[in-house]
Amino acid sequence: MRGLGRTKQIGAVAVAGALAMAWVLVGCDSVMEAIGESLPTGRAEPCPEGGVRLAEGEGNAAMGLRVADFQLVNCGSAAYLLEGYPEIRLLDGEDRPLQADIGHGTNGVTSSAADEDVPRRVTLQPGQAATTGLLWRNLVTDSSVPAVEGRVLELVPKPGAPRLTLRLSTPVDLGDTGKLGLSAWSALAR
Repeated sequence: MRGLGRTKQIGAVAVAGALAMAWVLVGCDSVMEAIGESLPTGRAEPCPEGGVRLAEGEGNAAMGLRVADFQLVNCGSAAYLLEGYPEIRLLDGEDRPLQADIGHGTNGVTSSAADEDVPRRVTLQPGQAATTGLLWRNLVTDSSVPAVEGRVLELVPKPGAPRLTLRLSTPVDLGDTGKLGLSAWSALAR
C-alpha cells in the first residue's frame, strides 16, 4: 500500500509540473499566425485597434485536467505595458456569455505550483508576445445542470484597452462546474 501512495504523489508532482510548464511554454506557430507571417496570401493582416493581436496557443487535456494558453502579440509600433491579469469572458457558440467562476491562479481547480502565480510587469516591444493561460476540469457533477462549452474568448489585456475576440479552435469544455483558473501575463520566452 505504501508504494501506491508514493505513485500518487509522483503523479501529482508530474501534473503540477506539466501545468506550470503549460502556462509558460507556447507554440511558435500560433505566434507567427498571430502576427500574420503564415497567412496563405503572404500579406499580414492590419494590426487591430490597440496595437495588439490575440492568438490561441496549444492546450493540454491530460487526465481530465485542461489547460489552454493564449498569446498577446504587440503588432503596433510602440512598447505595450501589461501587468497582472487580463479580464476574460467566455461565450457559447451563439455568442452568448457563459456563467463561469474565473479566478486568479488555479482558483481551486487543482493545487500545484501554479497557485503561486505572481503578477509581474511585462513590457512588449513591437513584435514581442506575452502569454496567459486557462486551467479547468471537464467535470459533470449534476446531470440536471447542462454542461457548459466556451467557443469564443473575449479578453481585455489591461484596463482601458479594447476588448479582443477570438473564436476558439478547441472549446473550453467546463462540464457543469463552470470554474476556471487564470494565469497572470508573462513574457513569452524567445
